[in-house]
Amino acid sequence: MKTTGLPVLALASFPQAHTPAPYYCERLETHVVRFPHVNVPHAHDFYLLLYVTEGAGTHTVDLVTYELRPGSVFFLAPGQVHHWKLGPDARGLLVFFSADFYLFRYPGNGLYTYPFFDSTHPPVCYLAPDETEIRTVFERLLAEYNASHTNQAEVFRSYLHLALELATRHYPAQPAAETSAALQQIRQFGALLNQHYRTKRSVSNYAELLHLSANHLNALCRRVLNKTASALIHERVITEAQRLLSHSALGVAQVAYELGFEDASYFVRYFRKYAGTTPEAFRQQR
Repeated sequence: MKTTGLPVLALASFPQAHTPAPYYCERLETHVVRFPHVNVPHAHDFYLLLYVTEGAGTHTVDLVTYELRPGSVFFLAPGQVHHWKLGPDARGLLVFFSADFYLFRYPGNGLYTYPFFDSTHPPVCYLAPDETEIRTVFERLLAEYNASHTNQAEVFRSYLHLALELATRHYPAQPAAETSAALQQIRQFGALLNQHYRTKRSVSNYAELLHLSANHLNALCRRVLNKTASALIHERVITEAQRLLSHSALGVAQVAYELGFEDASYFVRYFRKYAGTTPEAFRQQR
C-alpha cells in the first residue's frame, strides 16, 4: 500500500487566475479562505515568504512556535513543516516561488546563503509595525502578480530579489550561542520526527540520531517548548492520524497500517490514550 505522509504541497496546489507560473502572490486573508487545508501541518516544495501587516496569531515552524504580529516577516525553505493559528484580524502578504525561478536570473549560491533560509537561524525577522520599506516591495510584488504585462516574470523576480536583499539588512545578529544551539537541535528533532514518526516512537530513537542522551533531549524540549520529547512524538503521530481520519476514506485498520501499527486494536488504544477518544468517535465528530 502506498504510504500517505504529511502533505508536501507544490505550487500547482494553488490554482492561479492566469497561466500557471513558478511563483504566486496573494493576501494572507484571501489565501486562507481559498485554501483552508493550509491551516494544518504541511510542507512545501517551494520557498515561502509571509509579511504580516495586521492582527495576531502564532506560526509554528519545525516544532518551534513564533509570535505572529504586524511587521513580522517569515521565511520558509522547501521541506520545512509549518502551520499557523491566525486571529480573525490577521492580514498579510504571501509570496511563493521555486528555486529555479529565482536562480534563472540570480544564479550561484546566493539563494542558499540567505541566513533566514538556514535551519540554524530563526525563520522570522521582526520589524517595526510601521515599517514601510519592505512592506512596499511586497505590495509591489502583489500588484505585479495581478498585472498582465509581457515582462511580468522579470519584474516580479526583480522585486523578489530586492525583498530578500532588504530583509537581510534587517535580519538580527546571531542569537546567543546556547540559545542558537538549543533551537537548532529542536529543529533537527522536528525534521527527524517528520521523517521517522511511523517507525520510531521512543525518545531514545531520536536521541541516538541526534547524538544526545534521552535525558538531554527531554530536558531540551522542556526548556524550549515546555513539553517532553515523548509528548511531541505522540502529538505528531496523533496529528497525522487525525488528518487521515478527517481527509481520507481509509478505514481505521488502514490508518493504523499507514502509521506503522501492526495491530489495529493497539492503534485504537494508543489513539484513545493520547487523543481522548476512539478513532471512529473522532471521525464522527468531524
